[in-house]
Amino acid sequence: MKDYDVIIIGSGPGGYVCAIRCAQLGLKTACVESKETLGGTCLNIGCIPSKALLHASELFEETNHKFSKLGIVTGKASVNWEKMLDYKSDIVNQNTKGIEFLFKKNKIDVIKGWGSIKEPGVIEVNGKTFNSKSIIIATGSEPSQLKGVNIDEETIVSSTGALSLKKIPKSMIIVGAGVIGLELGSVYSRLGTNVTVIEYLDEITPGLDKETAKFFRRILSKQGIKFILGAAVQSTKKLGNNNVVNYLLKGSEKISKINSEIILVSTGRKPFTKGLKLKEVGIEINQQGQIVTDKNLKTNVAGIYAIGDVISGPMLAHKAEDEGIAIAEMLAGQAGHLNYDTIPSVIYTSPEVAFVGKTEEQLKKENKDYKVGKFSFMGNGRAKAALAADGFVKILSDKYSDRILGGHIIGPAAGDLIHEICVAMEFGASAEDLARTCHAHPTFSEAVREAALACGDGAIHS
Repeated sequence: MKDYDVIIIGSGPGGYVCAIRCAQLGLKTACVESKETLGGTCLNIGCIPSKALLHASELFEETNHKFSKLGIVTGKASVNWEKMLDYKSDIVNQNTKGIEFLFKKNKIDVIKGWGSIKEPGVIEVNGKTFNSKSIIIATGSEPSQLKGVNIDEETIVSSTGALSLKKIPKSMIIVGAGVIGLELGSVYSRLGTNVTVIEYLDEITPGLDKETAKFFRRILSKQGIKFILGAAVQSTKKLGNNNVVNYLLKGSEKISKINSEIILVSTGRKPFTKGLKLKEVGIEINQQGQIVTDKNLKTNVAGIYAIGDVISGPMLAHKAEDEGIAIAEMLAGQAGHLNYDTIPSVIYTSPEVAFVGKTEEQLKKENKDYKVGKFSFMGNGRAKAALAADGFVKILSDKYSDRILGGHIIGPAAGDLIHEICVAMEFGASAEDLARTCHAHPTFSEAVREAALACGDGAIHS
């Protein structure tokens, strides 16, 4: 029986980052992983492979629709789907190998197999037991199931199957207008698939600032993606080479039908805790299936902690990473740091959408007096030159203190630009602080400064 200071169950972004930080701080560390490769859902079948396909499909789209405007003359581009999938797999392989290297570099033991908690301080893997002063659960999440829909990962798929389809389909129905569905829908739409999104709510991207969401949907519609909103999917049925989706519109009693070659079920994710034996150990779980933790990520059982998608909060890789670093530092006797108010979210479509902090809807609900500073990328020289002027930056600040309360960006490089607002919020900056910071010209980031100026006397270029 081998003894450790820390054993982490799961090697996704939360788990592997936590393991590396623990090792850096001098803790004897092991990580349990049931799959062949490290990196969890994100690196293997989630964030990384989807971004590879998003990048490839975006370049394909630009080649056929933007190059001629730039004076670049090419023949009509075509897609070698098999080669594109090989590229995606190569990127995944590079990233997972990178985690293996980092584990070896930091002398972290990898315990291969399915881990369960035998008792506090004891992990069992493939019949072998391992002692640890602390156990950290970082097993992530899995796609949620939809009643009446049976996923076969061939023609009715989750995000996992959608990343490895045998061919580019002629048509695809996406159930759910959240981040994953819209990103993958964008990929296939660019490659020529007729994409229709069915969403139960009245608007796409639940939780997004409403003004941004409406603008976002209009752009996606212009790109050819169709939307059926306020519709509840009842069931699916195989019909020859197609699938039939039966759905019910709000306010209607008549079932509507739509056919499609592929159905992508993208109705969210749920915590994955299979085989951990949480109930046997006495770990508290809430009604959503999440492990209950306190502000220091402790469960109700001494010596057992949880991070990432298995606990409450947004299911984001970087949120899990921050929690992993924080708990590692706490276990090493340091303070650790977590600020859930400055965790950004990004949708990697084209244009990108990014946001942090409060929405207008939340501030109104809280009866908070606030100011809105907004600037369109149409006034940004760099965005115009890049043929990427659709979108805007929107900053919300306190009416009296001018402290930044939230930021919402739809436009070029939004996923990178949002971090300027995140840093400002982390240090309690005002919109004026951001507005008075010199920004290089010409850059996309000038749009952020202009939005900050708009919280005061007004933007310069609008």
